[in-house]
Amino acid sequence: MRISTVTMFEQSTASMNRQQSDLMKVSQQIASGRRVVNPSDDPQAASRAVGVDQAKAVTEQYSDSRVSARNSLSQTESILNSVSDAVTSAKTLLIQASSDTLSDVDRESIASELKGVYETMLGQANATDGNGRYLFGGYKDNAPPFVKSADGSVEYKGDSNVREQRVDASRLIPANDNGETIFKSVPSGAGYIAESVKTDGQGMRLTADEARNDGTVTFTGPQVSDVNAEGYGENYRIVFTENPDADSGFDYQVQRFEEDAWLTDEGSLVSEGEYTGAGQQLSFGGINITLEGEPAEEDEILVAQSGGDVRGADLFRTMEEAIRVLENPADDATKKADLRNTLNTAMRDLDNSLDNVLTVRASAGARLNELDVIDAVGGNRMLNYEQTLSDLVDLDYAEAISEYSLRQVGMQAAQKAFVDIKGLSLFNYM
Repeated sequence: MRISTVTMFEQSTASMNRQQSDLMKVSQQIASGRRVVNPSDDPQAASRAVGVDQAKAVTEQYSDSRVSARNSLSQTESILNSVSDAVTSAKTLLIQASSDTLSDVDRESIASELKGVYETMLGQANATDGNGRYLFGGYKDNAPPFVKSADGSVEYKGDSNVREQRVDASRLIPANDNGETIFKSVPSGAGYIAESVKTDGQGMRLTADEARNDGTVTFTGPQVSDVNAEGYGENYRIVFTENPDADSGFDYQVQRFEEDAWLTDEGSLVSEGEYTGAGQQLSFGGINITLEGEPAEEDEILVAQSGGDVRGADLFRTMEEAIRVLENPADDATKKADLRNTLNTAMRDLDNSLDNVLTVRASAGARLNELDVIDAVGGNRMLNYEQTLSDLVDLDYAEAISEYSLRQVGMQAAQKAFVDIKGLSLFNYM
């Protein structure tokens, strides 16, 4: 077959172009550090790498979400620590105020300190997360969750929901707690609370001074005697009525609270008898309470489950009642009885509130620990993704450099062959 000069030139050029292309491909691989520079280099590996990249991006997003959740929970935990310190300070002040040796001026001074603690609690309850969102308002995070009403009491304006954040594919974690859970709740099993307060016969408290008893009856307790007793867990009130034939001139009735109303028929009566005072102990529903002092007609003592429908928990209301009683002079027997009863009730409420705050704080700490565990799992997952991507698309430099050297030799050989071929001509021998 006759081979023309044009054919030799075309084949030599094609050979050099092929060698240049192979050399350029290896050069790109070395420069980028990747074996798969273009999808066409290894379609299967490139396709798998896209899936791994997407999974890696999702994992990184979850990592960012965990950072946000951790910041919120850390701030919540810090605030709850401050609240627990404030509750402890308030309890210390009330113990100090319970001393009979203090004067009205002394108690008023303690009330001033208690007001400072109260304002501190209110400020912590309305804390923000640094982005202008209120931590404890649930989903209503654009306004303060706790607001003072016209009568000076604090009302919760947030909702009962908790903001949640997805921190992993299978985990949606509460990023904080709402104000009801912290400041208007008690832990399960908080027990009974006694309170000297009047109702309207339908379970509704009377307001202001109308709610105060007119007699001097004080109470100790209640104490739980038998959690398995019939009626344990229900709510009661002790009502005093005049009886001229009784030694003290009064009888008592223990009435049961049912279905959101005080029952006044015979079915609500749990026990009754003559009130003797002087340390008389009443037992009903598996609890005991000790009474002293002289009652007045229709005076009442409420004995209810803490945090229930009858007597809901409210840390701010507890503080307000304590401040009220300490600011008013205890200049007669009735006011002294009100002082003692209110402080006893407030101290029990503060104990329950402290337990509740510590419980919520422990929950926040547990969630922080969980985030650490999820972080560790996510970190291992990211390492696996990195290793998989490396196996799929990363370059083996030793192999690539050897390939590069080989391509250089091939390129040089093609160039040398072309130089030799183009010099072949019969005219050189004529």
